[in-house]
Amino acid sequence: MEIVTDLLKILLPSALVLYAMYLTVTAFLKKQFEEKQLEQRRKQVEVALPIRLQAYERMCLFLERISPNNLIVRMNGSATRAIEFQQILMQEVREEFNHNLSQQVYMSHETWEQIRGAQQEVITLINQAAVQVAPDAIPLELSKKIFEKIIQENRNPTANALKLLKEEIQREFM
Repeated sequence: MEIVTDLLKILLPSALVLYAMYLTVTAFLKKQFEEKQLEQRRKQVEVALPIRLQAYERMCLFLERISPNNLIVRMNGSATRAIEFQQILMQEVREEFNHNLSQQVYMSHETWEQIRGAQQEVITLINQAAVQVAPDAIPLELSKKIFEKIIQENRNPTANALKLLKEEIQREFM
């Protein structure tokens, strides 16, 4: 019985020291792991932040470029008939959109849907105006009709998307 008591006197303190060591090492390793994760996140943000900001900038530029005011002024003189001008305008909007399609991964779904909606509204506006103009009319007639529809409906098809995009930029980066 004395051997058991002596053995317990030795094993009990050893077990307590071993348990304390286990807790200390576990806490240390956990802290190290958390620090490495934090550092990795910091590096990811450091790399991703400029890319995300550039994506938002590109989408602002996209919305400005497909805005009917800017689009018509930029593409003016590229056609001799209204039907050609309509096709050129629609092609330009689609090319701009396809060029910036990959930017959707950097923004919220809601914002991306608003941008897609703006692109569709611009195409719809062009098509609706083109229906009201003779195909052989001069491109200026189509331009006038587009502007008339904007004034008549009192809306810019890209304004809401641009506003939402700017608000998201403010939330995410400021």
